[in-house]
Amino acid sequence: MTEPIRRSPCPINFALELFGDKWTLLIIRDLIFMRKKGYGEFMESPEGISTNILADRLRQLVDNGLIEKYPDHNDKKKFVYLLTEKGEALVPVLVEIIRWGVQYDTQAKNAIPIEVSARLKSDAMGFIEETRKSVRKERKQYLKWLAS
Repeated sequence: MTEPIRRSPCPINFALELFGDKWTLLIIRDLIFMRKKGYGEFMESPEGISTNILADRLRQLVDNGLIEKYPDHNDKKKFVYLLTEKGEALVPVLVEIIRWGVQYDTQAKNAIPIEVSARLKSDAMGFIEETRKSVRKERKQYLKWLAS
């Protein structure tokens, strides 16, 4: 597979071309913090993504190696989506976006639990590492189930 042609070699441009629309990071947010895995779960997010946009963004995330698609162990007609190592590496980025949003938006302050907000202020690095470990553990458990 050849590398896609990008507007520039700038790392910010690379990131924006990968997840610079308004839906992609919300899907990744849901995977990381809401523990959503299935198409129907993503559809329940409060932002109200349309089915065609969701399907397209999930495909793009798979194609770009940020998530992987697996059969749902409860219903073989459905699929679950899990973050890859590349996707998991976005945890610190999303945490910093959350911290920025909480600092500069009064509505954002009320959108996350008080204990999470306090933890982000007192130990953001610890929160990031715990979140990453949790994502890895969940992925490992699911892949172990698939292998059995």
